Amino acid sequence: MHWLGIVDLTNLLSVQKSVILSQPRGARINQGFIAVVRSNSTSPTWNDVKTALMDFDRAGLRGLVQDLYTASKDNQAFLHARLGLGRDQLRPFKASISRWISPDLMKGQPISVSKAKKAISDYKKAIGRPDGMAELSVFYCEEAVGFLESCSMDDDKYFAALIRMYGRSLEIVSKLPPAERSTYLGRLGRLRSRGRNVGWVVEEEFNSLWYDAVDEQQCE
Repeated sequence: MHWLGIVDLTNLLSVQKSVILSQPRGARINQGFIAVVRSNSTSPTWNDVKTALMDFDRAGLRGLVQDLYTASKDNQAFLHARLGLGRDQLRPFKASISRWISPDLMKGQPISVSKAKKAISDYKKAIGRPDGMAELSVFYCEEAVGFLESCSMDDDKYFAALIRMYGRSLEIVSKLPPAERSTYLGRLGRLRSRGRNVGWVVEEEFNSLWYDAVDEQQCE
């Protein structure tokens, strides 16, 4: 690899580029890097990415992961969870849930059910431990109920998403070992009692889902 002075004949400006002398056919120079045109597809797939990664050595792959790590906090949370790093790997996912399902309305923060649920989905993709999935889903319900108790709100989609998450939480918790299950069932039971404070049909739906889950466990 050599440093060459490349003259742009259009405006006669001399620029420095790191150029590989044996440049592959179809390659283009982009801010000091060689970008090889491997496919003309407008929608590259994972197979295209896998093929491109075959040309990376160990150092190149490490550099790529580092770039991804620094690109966003979501990527950092993903890698910390996947690699088992840090004392509380759930903290960034919980922070995202709180931000979007229980925002600070005085600061004009918007609500986004989809982004709150995405935090749980991201954790599932990263590692998806059953106890972690249980914690995040129950936490979502606790944050949502707490938010509804603190303000008056009339959003059918928000209520419907809460009820679905409560049912999902019961499903996840029911598959945990008995010792872990009892702790989460206690939290879900308290949420069922608080359902009467938030209106709509939350209490009735929570009760229905609760008794269905209890009956199913008794039958097993």
